Amino acid sequence: MAASDLNIERELKNLPLETTTLLGRADSGRIVSRWLIGILAVLVLIMFLPWQQNVQGTGTITALSPSDRPQQLPTRIDGRIEAWYVSEGQFVKKGDSIVLISEIKEEYLNPNVLPLTKQQQSAKESAIGEKLNKAAALEMLIGQLEQQREFKLQQTQNKVLQYQAEVRQATLEDSVARDQLRRRERLFRDTLGLVSVNDLQTFQIRVQSAAAKLVEKQQMLAITQTDLVSIPAEYGEKISKARSDRAATLSEVSEGRSDVAKLKDKVGSLTVRNGFYVIEAPQDGYVVRATRAGQGEIVKAGEPIVTVQPANPSKAVEMYVKPMDVALLKPGRHVRVFFDGWPALQISGWPQVAVGTFGAQVAVIDQFPSSDGRFRVLLVPDTTHDEPWPAQLRLGTGAEGWAMLDNVTVGWEIWRQLNGFPLSIKPGDALSGDAVAGDKGKGGGGKK
Repeated sequence: MAASDLNIERELKNLPLETTTLLGRADSGRIVSRWLIGILAVLVLIMFLPWQQNVQGTGTITALSPSDRPQQLPTRIDGRIEAWYVSEGQFVKKGDSIVLISEIKEEYLNPNVLPLTKQQQSAKESAIGEKLNKAAALEMLIGQLEQQREFKLQQTQNKVLQYQAEVRQATLEDSVARDQLRRRERLFRDTLGLVSVNDLQTFQIRVQSAAAKLVEKQQMLAITQTDLVSIPAEYGEKISKARSDRAATLSEVSEGRSDVAKLKDKVGSLTVRNGFYVIEAPQDGYVVRATRAGQGEIVKAGEPIVTVQPANPSKAVEMYVKPMDVALLKPGRHVRVFFDGWPALQISGWPQVAVGTFGAQVAVIDQFPSSDGRFRVLLVPDTTHDEPWPAQLRLGTGAEGWAMLDNVTVGWEIWRQLNGFPLSIKPGDALSGDAVAGDKGKGGGGKK
């Protein structure tokens, strides 16, 4: 041994150090070994302790039913705020008036626009009634003209038959007169003195008279036949004019009915619009926020004016999980949650030692991710083995949850996380391909 080493050993023995004294003992190595073996045994035992796998997620408290969530009440018309009937934080019942809106559009400023529009509608309906009466009168006139035409045709046809008979009679008389004249002329030539000149002239006059009468009857027959042909044209013109007037009247009736329909639509719109002046509470709840303050402010149609929180909403936790974990969840799976503001001690793998957490179960799993790529899961209270959720919880309170999965050992869980393996799951716990957001058949929106 070198002299320097002897000097260092001599100096260490003279120092008042507990460690050097222990190292100098014969059993110091065994003590250290025992401690190491004990620690290693404890770690090995911990590796075999049960550990419940879980899917974690964060979110907030919301209402399970959309009708229980905060509702923004917009104005349906452009207008001006005239009066507020409530204050923020006030409880209102369904149908209670919240705010009064007045008109700002020029066509609706007249407060009598609705009764005036109703008067226009009544006047139009009266005008339509009168035009319908006119159309009915024209229809009767058309029928009368057609009857007159048939009567006139029959009457003229009878005259034609009468004149035809008279022409035949006149033709016969003319033939007889001419025959008599020829015989008188023969006698006058053959027997001088037996037939006087006066007699001969008399028969000549008779022939001329019969011929004139025949011509007269033929002319009257021709005139009557012409009248018979002209009657359909004459009455056809009158009937056509009456039908044209009737068609024009019915066209005016159609236009009037169109105007009446427009006026009815306007009256209905004005009646409905009158109900938009007062914004009412859609259900029992609390006025939590007025987005427009004071009186006299101008608001646009569709602009929210006040927010109402329905009373006694059915609370649920809106939790978001990673896409790789959503396949491990299904409706009905148990979840442990704790809320902001409630002291809690939670060890995710040992839920039995958790303090300040509450029971929940999966109710709805969205079928598509949100904008950040995570899936939304709705949790409802599970009071089967847990106490109810605190009544003081408000919508929007932060929450964190752990969906309980299979039981494994601590060593398996550490090995899984070190290797990046997915969580294990029983075959019967996997989400089926036909599962939907919530149970089928529940509620009114499911297909039967």
